[in-house]
Amino acid sequence: MSNSAATSESTSITEQVFRHHLGAFALGIDELLKDYTDGSVIITPTATHAGLNQIRAFFEAFLASTTPEFWAAFQVESQAVKDEVAYLTWSAAPFIPMATDTLVIRGARIAIQTFTPFQ
Repeated sequence: MSNSAATSESTSITEQVFRHHLGAFALGIDELLKDYTDGSVIITPTATHAGLNQIRAFFEAFLASTTPEFWAAFQVESQAVKDEVAYLTWSAAPFIPMATDTLVIRGARIAIQTFTPFQ
């Protein structure tokens, strides 16, 4: 396989996982967790969440804090995919004026994710 074919295949998988991740919020925690493994990590300004149990707890707390008004205000501002990295900026003003997520996709799952909300 040539490098360009490997890059194209990797980007395609990254885009698929990225799209699934964004759509999974509407489907619930179990659907969200399909994008992670027990080796996955989410890094935020306040904590590092490692493994499925901690990632579940992170998303349960996040989803519990959101309201229908939050989801009505949610907007993707920008997104980019390059090789195994996906980047997203989004807002849900006035709740979260801006946030960024960076996802590193390996083996068709999110290996590492960073999440930073700006208040």
